[in-house]
Amino acid sequence: MEMTRLDFLKKAWRTGLVLFGGASFEVVSGSALLAADGKPSGRRMAMAIDIRACVKDAGCVKCISACHRGHNVPVIPDAKRAITWIWKDTIDRAMPGVLDPYSGADLRGANTLLLCNQCANPPCVRVCPTGATWKREDGIVMMDQHRCIGCRYCMAACPYGSRSFNWGDPRRYLDKGSVARDYPTRTKGTVEKCEFCAERVDRGLGPLCAGACAEKAILFGDLNAPGSAVRKALAGRIALRRKPELGTDPSVYYLL
Repeated sequence: MEMTRLDFLKKAWRTGLVLFGGASFEVVSGSALLAADGKPSGRRMAMAIDIRACVKDAGCVKCISACHRGHNVPVIPDAKRAITWIWKDTIDRAMPGVLDPYSGADLRGANTLLLCNQCANPPCVRVCPTGATWKREDGIVMMDQHRCIGCRYCMAACPYGSRSFNWGDPRRYLDKGSVARDYPTRTKGTVEKCEFCAERVDRGLGPLCAGACAEKAILFGDLNAPGSAVRKALAGRIALRRKPELGTDPSVYYLL
């Protein structure tokens, strides 16, 4: 007999596949493998956002527009049902307590970019009952809308609010004349988010947001490669990550 979505969720609940109901968290290893000398090996894609460069043009949203246009993210007028892959919010709200009168006080109230943090230990992956979200070997956390059953456990587990749910058919809000033909559209009842432009990374290209930034405030590359753009950006700068105390090990850094 064919299993319905409700039957599947009930089974997942009973067998402890989800976070709720007392199911325990297991420790998931980070994306970086360790070589014999104890140093990271393999690739781990990461991003560094230069906050001071970003705020030079406070009203600029070119990075957001490039991302959403290239990935067919719908423009939904109802803010409660909006789909966002990358957005802006104040540093104070994104990283409470990091700014004080002696460090970064001039940035208080300024906006910074927010997106999926591509965690090395992603809680969203642990709670997904279908494997619809998973982590690649290079650390990018992916979403497969065909496997997504709309349970939204991943949204509850994500401490960064980086995922959006399609309450209705998102294709109703797309301009048919500007639909990106090389990226799929989504359907009602599925979750979506930023994937570090994995489809471009696989072709040796960088994320759309980084390419659209005139101030070059978004740096991207392999965190384990000393000569990469992201490693060079981190050298000698104060770098912050959102909620690192949670043990998620984010791959997005913010440079003061």
